[in-house]
Amino acid sequence: MKVLVTGAAGFIGSHLVRRLLADGHTVRAIDNLRTGLMWRLEELLPQIEWIEGDVGDGALAARAVGGVDAVLHQAAIPSVSRSVADPVGSNEANVSGTITLLQACREAGVRRLVFAASSSAYGNSPSLPKVETMCPAPLSPYAVGKLASEQYCQVFARLGFVETVCLRYFNVFGPMQDPSSQYAAVVPKFACALLTGRPITLDGDGTQSRDFTYIDNVVQANLRALQAQEASGEVFNVGCGERYDLNFLIRELGEILGVQPNVEHLAPRPGDVPHSLADIGKAQRLLGYEPAVDFREGLRRTVAWFREQGPQHFPKALG
Repeated sequence: MKVLVTGAAGFIGSHLVRRLLADGHTVRAIDNLRTGLMWRLEELLPQIEWIEGDVGDGALAARAVGGVDAVLHQAAIPSVSRSVADPVGSNEANVSGTITLLQACREAGVRRLVFAASSSAYGNSPSLPKVETMCPAPLSPYAVGKLASEQYCQVFARLGFVETVCLRYFNVFGPMQDPSSQYAAVVPKFACALLTGRPITLDGDGTQSRDFTYIDNVVQANLRALQAQEASGEVFNVGCGERYDLNFLIRELGEILGVQPNVEHLAPRPGDVPHSLADIGKAQRLLGYEPAVDFREGLRRTVAWFREQGPQHFPKALG
């Protein structure tokens, strides 16, 4: 199969490229490198078709999808806080870019597009776990954009333009995730603070909880979504069905590293969701998805990677 990965130099996109190549697929990769990091793909460049550019450019999107069987669409500006600061820019990248890509797929006869949706669509409803049938209640421009893109995907599928599958990711983490970004996810950010002996800065009191999902589980879900017979037009949660609060995460990281964390508390972030937990029953039934790496094992693998590789790639985070 020939697969296009958008946002291929991003954290999730680069893992998908590696797995697709390992499974014997032909890979075309595109990224505008606004948030993607080229070092994630450098060793793979001889094995892939590389395009530097933006899927929001209609002509470039048409070129990118030409001759491919399927698309794994990861390209986005992946940040709640950044969307709050710049909602127009977030919308252009995340919504306009998606519909431009969908139309290019329609015109090129691409069989299926798998979209990186987000659990942020659920908002702060107190009902747990989050089930795909719940009424969305986004709290940030990022969440609104992901939800709008998800609905465009579903409409394109219902109209018979292109098969689409939407995967609502729950707090993905793992090796190669950038901890030095202003918008870094908590696992790499906290791990690197502890590795360098710096205090952890924690938004809020640490009682907010998440369904932390190791990257290998997300890769598995994408690959299954490419092939699942009854998945087109559907939305699926991709998580582990377990939640842990940030205080527990910090204690676990401290135990793995053998250090006593020093935590500095900040004000809660606007638009942040207090609790999140995925019901993964639908993905299990229709995709055959089963989380293969649990939270603690994922943390151990992530910390091991940062210990071995991190300083080379993230000097700002690791001193």
